[in-house]
Amino acid sequence: MKPPVAVSGLGCRCAAGDTLGACMESLRLGQRHPVPPVRLHTNHPAPFPVFEVLGFEHPPELLRTSALLLAAAREALRDAGLDEGALGDLRVGVCVGTTVGCALSDEPFCRAFREGQDPNLAPLERVLQNNPAGVLARTFGLGGPCQNVVNACSSGTDAIGLGASWIQAGLCDVVLAGGADELSRITLNGFIALKIVDPGPCRPFDLERRGLNLGEGAAVLVLESEASLLRRRGRARGRVLGYGAACDAHHQTAPHPEGAGLRRAILDALHRAGVEGSELAFVNAHGTGTPDNDRVEGRVFADLLPGIPFFSTKGHTGHTLGAAGAIEAAFTLASLEAGWVPASAGFQTPDPEIGSQPTGRVQTVTGRAALSTSLAFGGNNAAVVFGVAP
Repeated sequence: MKPPVAVSGLGCRCAAGDTLGACMESLRLGQRHPVPPVRLHTNHPAPFPVFEVLGFEHPPELLRTSALLLAAAREALRDAGLDEGALGDLRVGVCVGTTVGCALSDEPFCRAFREGQDPNLAPLERVLQNNPAGVLARTFGLGGPCQNVVNACSSGTDAIGLGASWIQAGLCDVVLAGGADELSRITLNGFIALKIVDPGPCRPFDLERRGLNLGEGAAVLVLESEASLLRRRGRARGRVLGYGAACDAHHQTAPHPEGAGLRRAILDALHRAGVEGSELAFVNAHGTGTPDNDRVEGRVFADLLPGIPFFSTKGHTGHTLGAAGAIEAAFTLASLEAGWVPASAGFQTPDPEIGSQPTGRVQTVTGRAALSTSLAFGGNNAAVVFGVAP
């Protein structure tokens, strides 16, 4: 077991709100706004709803993923009481999960290149300059380890686990860990082609669920060593208690029918945290709304964590891909602090195949530890246990 890692700041920007506080209020009130895409155009007869961050303006030199990430990082640093200009005096690392990572954002360039034309390379240069982790490192002058984690939809959770390990290994005083992804027409059409997108608002864990809604956003956690926190007289909002990751080694896109990798990831995270499953206040589930994911995940919860409340927040944010684990981590810690969890938006009718059901209303929770899970293409599974002080 490794010592816990302090979380001194949180920041989030997604369709649920432009700050973490605004997001939590949306979750508490059950507000969600899946709408046809505004920035993207598809040829489908009926547009599929998405969770888009509307009214978000950013400098032209930044691609949308990097700009969302930067907005979340600045909120997290303010929350931690860290001066952007003074970060260069600390050993600060950056670990960011992403999947699309802006690389699919310039279709005209790609189309012209494929057609044998000689397009201007400015769009390609812009993509190369928008490595998400690199943008944070350059913006804040950070000289510590700098890593993008590209591990499908567990990327954000894996980035937090990896960033925490840097603190535990003594490589860093502070790590900006999180995830970011933007909506892309190519990604949207790809998921539609897989027939796992709901034509209406998504319904995680519901009997009538038909698939996910895509979303976009970013979240950043400021991870910090206890020594750094004490030195600057900072305060911890919570702690990363344990992280686990495991692969199903089963299928390119479908989870293992028995949730083999997810079970290992959860049990490993709990073991490293020194927490029994019965001690958890709640579980923030991956809960995409797809038939396979929710059936497998719900059955694992029923078996390993019977009676522990669980919910999905993707009914408020959409599936934000590489950002999902980071956004849900921020929600998990904020819910632990507040002592309540939201209703699982979109859920109405229990599915008897699952054997468990998510929260149907806002409810008070007790306990000082909670679990956040992520399931991903490639059979990747990740889980993080967070804790808050009494």
